[in-house]
Formats: sequence, structure tokens, C-alpha cells
Amino acid sequence: MKLKKLTEELEKVAIIYSKKYKIKRTGDWYMMKIQEELGELSSAYLKTTKRARTKKKTQAELQENFKEEFADVLSMLLLFARHQKIDMDKAVQEKWLSYLDKPEEI
Repeated sequence: MKLKKLTEELEKVAIIYSKKYKIKRTGDWYMMKIQEELGELSSAYLKTTKRARTKKKTQAELQENFKEEFADVLSMLLLFARHQKIDMDKAVQEKWLSYLDKPEEI
């Protein structure tokens, strides 16, 4: 699935979320939400690596939460890019994948 298609699906969920919680999704909101989700990902990582309190969760539960937090961060990043009218398929192609044709320039 291309990032654009994935982002369109994420947007459908974001609309439901913002209506339910009466949230106005602005650039500032996205930036703060990304920070929140990144903090939760960091916390989940520390727990999976036994460097934070796990609150008696099993390793499987901790790994599941870690995976979910990755999904949250990626989803919010893609939604923020959409909000900013950034074509992430194109941006990734230009910034990263273009080096596949010219690896000596990395």
C-alpha cells in the first residue's frame, strides 16, 4: 500500500476520533500529539528492555504495546504530513529512495 492510500484510511479514523472528542486538528495539535505519542513509544521501549516499571505486564503484553505505539507515531506523522499538504510518497522517494540509483552520494 502506498503511503497516500494508507494516509487516506488513517484520515477516516482521525475524523471519527476528532468528532467524538470534539478536537480541532490544527498544526499545533498534530505536533503536540506526535510528541505525546513519541513519549509513549519511548516509555514502551524502556519497559520492553526492562529499564522501567512494567506494572506486572508480561513480556508479550509489553511487546504488543510497543508495536501499538509505533503505529501511533507513524499514523500521526502521516496525518500531520497530510495536514501540511506534503506528499510523503514523493518526499520519501526524493529524500531516501533516490540514493538507490546513486549509492556513492550517501
